[in-house]
Amino acid sequence: MVSILSSFESRLMKLENSIIPVHKQTENLQRLQENVEKTLSCLDHVISYYHVASDTEKIIREGPTGRLEEYLGCMAKIQKAVEYFQDNNPDSPELNRVKFLFERGKESLESEFRSLMTRHSKVVSPVLVLDLISGDDDMEAQEDVALEHLSESVLHDVIRISRWLVEYGRNQDFMNVYYQIRSSQLDRSIKGLKEHFRKSSSSSGVPYSPAIPNKRKDTPTKKPVKRPGTIRKAQNLLKQYSQHGLDGKKGGSNLIPLEGRDDMLDMEIDAYIHCVSAFVKLAQSEYQLLTDIIPEHHQKKTFDSLIQDALDGLMMEGENIVSVARKAIIRHDYSAVLTVFPILRHLKQTKPEFDQVLQGTAASTKNKLPGLITSMETTGAKALEDFADNIKNDPDKEYNMPKDGTVHELTSNAILFLQQLLDFQETAGAMLASQVLGDTYNIPLDPRETSSSATSYNSEFNKRLLSTYICKVLGNLQLNLLSKSKVYEDPALRAIFLHNNYNYILKSLEKSELIHLVAVTQKTAERLYRDHIEQQIQTYQRSWLKVTDYISEKNLPVFQPGVKLRDKERQMIKERFKGFNDGLEELCKIQKAWAIPDTEQRDKIRQAQKHIVKENYGAFLHRYASIPFTKNPEKYIKYRVEQVEDMIERLFDTSA
Repeated sequence: MVSILSSFESRLMKLENSIIPVHKQTENLQRLQENVEKTLSCLDHVISYYHVASDTEKIIREGPTGRLEEYLGCMAKIQKAVEYFQDNNPDSPELNRVKFLFERGKESLESEFRSLMTRHSKVVSPVLVLDLISGDDDMEAQEDVALEHLSESVLHDVIRISRWLVEYGRNQDFMNVYYQIRSSQLDRSIKGLKEHFRKSSSSSGVPYSPAIPNKRKDTPTKKPVKRPGTIRKAQNLLKQYSQHGLDGKKGGSNLIPLEGRDDMLDMEIDAYIHCVSAFVKLAQSEYQLLTDIIPEHHQKKTFDSLIQDALDGLMMEGENIVSVARKAIIRHDYSAVLTVFPILRHLKQTKPEFDQVLQGTAASTKNKLPGLITSMETTGAKALEDFADNIKNDPDKEYNMPKDGTVHELTSNAILFLQQLLDFQETAGAMLASQVLGDTYNIPLDPRETSSSATSYNSEFNKRLLSTYICKVLGNLQLNLLSKSKVYEDPALRAIFLHNNYNYILKSLEKSELIHLVAVTQKTAERLYRDHIEQQIQTYQRSWLKVTDYISEKNLPVFQPGVKLRDKERQMIKERFKGFNDGLEELCKIQKAWAIPDTEQRDKIRQAQKHIVKENYGAFLHRYASIPFTKNPEKYIKYRVEQVEDMIERLFDTSA
């Protein structure tokens, strides 16, 4: 057994000694085979770089249009070939060839980027812009109005090219191409909206055409100011008024409305206001598009460049409005400032959105809107102050005074101008406050009414400041009216003139609720005007003294019944009747041509005068009608009491 096992062990050792060398030789052969395969693979890989140029040249030459992914795949191969030759064989002619192809391919991608942006960037239609503006306020809309500047497929291609150019092309020129093309479209979209207003106003007068059926309101947005009819009336009157200056030749009742010019002004104001809102919405949309295409660290700068043309256009147009207003103020045409009020109010309302859109842009870009607002506030404040001064200094010219003593043109225009301030109280108050005019009006500043900014006042202070300004204008107007009334030689006509103007002012203040604004700083204004009106009525009534004095009891002899009158006494009675008759006829003839437009006041004055005359003349007739002071009583007793009342009833009635 031991012998068998020893023999088996010996044989195993011999077998092992013979197999191990074979195994080692096999391993070496396998290793050699693997090395050969790797070498062949490397050779194939290296050789492939030498074929890249020929394999991709046709595709690169034909361009990426319609096969962007395939084209970018070729560009990736070329880029790898360039890197290989640069690292391993920088002197190889193949390096120059693939470099040339790479540059050509990059230029083609840049060209394709420009082509896609140019072909697919379209101007946003005015109708769609109006829908976009109205989207915020249209509570009934079931879906948001969204802008699709580029289709999904085009946007995908543009983004792919953009990312490749940034990552591999080491090129930022396409960003300039992007902002130039999009800037042009943004600018043209806003100009197209303005042109839409111009064409619509010249045809139907309705600049809104629904892009989404049954979803548009009558007004495209609540933010653009819808000015009340009183502004249009004031503009008509003030424009006509300004043609003659504050000393115009026409009376207030003869003013001719300038509808054509006013409609054009309405269109320009509404168009500008809508363009401002459109800029905000379109700029927001542009930024959303830009964030998908432009690398993050270049987005703010590119956006800043993109919006410049459109923003500069808006700011320039705003400055033109300010310039026109300034020139008009020099000519004393205060209708122009009415264009500043709604625009300024809208700019202030829109400023938070503006600021949000312009976040991250240059300081010069952010300061453009505040600069325009400041310019408008300064111009508006100048207009308000200049208007107040001209109300005070309007010259007294005889040919300008209404012959019938009715309301003066200066009064009607001053009131109409002030009435507009009701719709723009905060704006007008801020105008005055921006110029720190509180010192001018001696209004004390409460520390609680100011912020840390020297020019920032709260609305309550602005309201008091505006109230004081209105009181100043009314005070200047009253002084001027008193001066103008001296043109009338007849004290009675002077009183009628002042009465009409004071009454017009009071009724206008009450009707427009200006009286509440005046009462903020002048509590007794209403009572003072009523006192002035009553005072002028009393002054007018004194004009009848030269008539009623003839029939008053003073200096008349007492006649005994049945006693024959002496010649002197008969003559005295005749003179009294004649004086009364002549005075009555003269006054009625003159005062019939005078005017009191207010029916209530006209009836009040007539009734008061009829009562006075009836009482005196009735007593006079009762005493002397039955006394034989003349052989021709009809010559002296010409009027019955009822006839006198009827004559007084026809006073202040030019149609009678």
